[in-house]
Amino acid sequence: MTPFGAKVRELRAKQNITLKEMAEALSVSSAYLSALEHGKRGTPTWYMVQRIITYFNVIWDEAEELQRLAELSNPKITIDTGGLTPRATELTNMLASKINGLSEESLEHLIHQLRVVSSRDNI
Repeated sequence: MTPFGAKVRELRAKQNITLKEMAEALSVSSAYLSALEHGKRGTPTWYMVQRIITYFNVIWDEAEELQRLAELSNPKITIDTGGLTPRATELTNMLASKINGLSEESLEHLIHQLRVVSSRDNI
């Protein structure tokens, strides 16, 4: 499940909305919406995110969070390290080979560390 899919599912649960009801309201199939939630579809389009935001009638902060989560929810990401340092390629390959075995706690730790060093490097 993607971060975006998890948030959509959370919003549906809070409002006691079924997948089928939401799919009908958005004029998409239940299968599409399920695949979007589970990360079997790519990043949702800006238009689809806006439709979902409108559907749930969320406030600004939550709308911005949905947009941000959608941008971080590509389940089939490709990282091109061509032209970068050997360490960048090593890091990318190491993450690709080990991500399946990392615990939630370890993933949280890595995300936090990446945010810290990104801030330090002004990116």
